Amino acid sequence: MINSSSDNVKKINSINRRMFMTGSLKFLIMIGLVSRLFFLQVKENKKYLTLSDKNRIREWKLAPVRGEFHDYFGNTIAGNFEAYQLHVIPEQVEDFRYVIYRLKDLLELSDKDFNKVLKKKKEIKPWETLIVADNLSWKKFSKINNHLYDLNGVKPVISISRNYPYKDNYTHVIGYVSQANQNDIEENETIKRNFVPGLKVGKIGLEKSLEKKLLGTNDIERYEVNAYGRRISQLEFQKGEKGKNLRLTVDSEVQQLANDLLKDKAGSICVMDIYTGSIIAMYSSPSFDPNLFVFGISQDDWELIRNDPLKPLVNKTLQGKYSPGSTIKPIVALSALENGIINTNFTVKCTGKTEMYGQTYHCWKKKGHGFMSLRDAMKQSCDTYFYEIARKLGVDKLSETAKKFGLGDKVFDDLFKIEKKGLIPNTQWKKNALGKGWLLGETMITGIGQGYIQTTPIQLCLMTAQIANGGYKIYPKIIADDESNNFQKDKFIPLCKDSKNIKIIQDAMFGSTNEVMGTSYRSRIKDLRYQFAGKTGTAQVKKITEKDRELDLKTFEIPYEERDHALYIAFGPYKNPRYALSVLVEHGGNGSTTAAPMAKKLFKLIIDRHSLRESINNKRYLEI
Repeated sequence: MINSSSDNVKKINSINRRMFMTGSLKFLIMIGLVSRLFFLQVKENKKYLTLSDKNRIREWKLAPVRGEFHDYFGNTIAGNFEAYQLHVIPEQVEDFRYVIYRLKDLLELSDKDFNKVLKKKKEIKPWETLIVADNLSWKKFSKINNHLYDLNGVKPVISISRNYPYKDNYTHVIGYVSQANQNDIEENETIKRNFVPGLKVGKIGLEKSLEKKLLGTNDIERYEVNAYGRRISQLEFQKGEKGKNLRLTVDSEVQQLANDLLKDKAGSICVMDIYTGSIIAMYSSPSFDPNLFVFGISQDDWELIRNDPLKPLVNKTLQGKYSPGSTIKPIVALSALENGIINTNFTVKCTGKTEMYGQTYHCWKKKGHGFMSLRDAMKQSCDTYFYEIARKLGVDKLSETAKKFGLGDKVFDDLFKIEKKGLIPNTQWKKNALGKGWLLGETMITGIGQGYIQTTPIQLCLMTAQIANGGYKIYPKIIADDESNNFQKDKFIPLCKDSKNIKIIQDAMFGSTNEVMGTSYRSRIKDLRYQFAGKTGTAQVKKITEKDRELDLKTFEIPYEERDHALYIAFGPYKNPRYALSVLVEHGGNGSTTAAPMAKKLFKLIIDRHSLRESINNKRYLEI
């Protein structure tokens, strides 16, 4: 009995202990829950209220409005328009397969386009935006909006896109925009900061180099959604800023004429104000329509552009490196005058060829020109004369003068990333680059613009402008209101020791164009209002053999790739110069027959539009 009673007591004590422990545990759990609830509801109230708002409130960034490009007269050459897009975020769609097939029917997508969408979906993260359509018609955009009740997760978006009304006229100047890729985002902080799906950014030209000024900032829309993620109401709208509009110095009328003149040809035309450095026209041919790239170029269109033998992707004005041919002769003559090597009375007898150390150097005129003075040699472009003065001058002195006038260096600094420097050789360059000494024969052929020397059309235009303005340094610009490129920072810096020497060169170029026997005499204009002075150039692309000389083939009889490049530089009006130009026609043959006639047409239009240009300029000064 005693043992039984003791066992019962033990059992009771055990039960009591368990009950106490269980009760204590429950109490502790309750205390913990109360404490946690207090912490969450009181201490962390703001945090979780914010998180709740984030589940309820959405933020939507809209595409920034890109700044426009205008020509000097205010014509829009790169503008904007509303583009209708369709976005889908895969993770916000309950049944993606249903939605995407529904969109295929509504948008009448081809199998090819539909497969592209499916491919894009595989390439992005579930939370990233899938752009189903980039440029919908208003009809299809409205249709989608009418079916949104059945398309949960689909977002019709009104975006801003680019338009180039002048099509291929400005492609090599302005460039084009296309959808931003990962490299664009990583390399440009402005793009990264304002990125939205489908954002168009500059890929080449001024569109790319001036991205920071052009892009603008996002509109930001905040709105409330219900439990299903559907919009209930707009809470806030934060207006972004449009990118800066930029006015170029270019005249669209002159730019169009340049396009027309170079139709079906490879080449370049550049026109410049000789005092301000303002670019009036800068055209590279052939070009292409930049609108093709805005929404993604088709494979067929891309192949046509890429495989064109005339190379439309190359900006020949800035990237093309060419032997200047006889267009270098004004600089050769000027350098010889400046260094006291010759004077205006210096004469050379041209027999058609010059013998030097067993080498024969030919003049373009087989039978020779006879006795040539500086002015006659320039007028008739006598090679023999310039062989001789180059020999006496030396390549180092010639190089020094050429560089002073802008040859062998970038004209626009880093404004156009693709611009090439060209090459103005000297003795040190050859030693460093090739490890060889300079030869006298190399000096002689440099004197007629052949050999190692390479220039760009924009450099030749700048060189001519500085000859025309009396030999003063200018700083070319293409942004009309760009104060950073104001020529006043180095205003009226003379490039010559004696201004009389420049006048001698100007007069010689006048004779070349306006006097009988001048190489561009057939392109002269008798009317003093349009009268200009110039110098022809013919740049060899293939070494001429003795057999070639004997055959004496006409340009059209020579295979295209072996034909000489045709060049021409000029300034006008002669009595009161204001504009300079350079013309290059690849494989165009002779500068006098191909390039010079283009200059004649250009000067008539340029000078006719001068007063209109001045009126615009004066109006702006009055406004200031």
